[in-house]
Amino acid sequence: MNVKRTFGTILTILGIIGLIWAGLGFVNHSIQMRELIVVAIIGIIFFVSGIGLVRNTKDEA
Repeated sequence: MNVKRTFGTILTILGIIGLIWAGLGFVNHSIQMRELIVVAIIGIIFFVSGIGLVRNTKDEA
């Protein structure tokens, strides 16, 4: 079990959820713009760091 790869997957999923939430809030105008920007930035950070962890972690048997 590779902890880095698992953590990267969790970060990626959280990033996707954050980006979807920000996108839905933007389309529905249900949340203030400042909150949408913060959620989108955090989602992008989580998504990029999760993808980076998954890509750069080597499988060791």
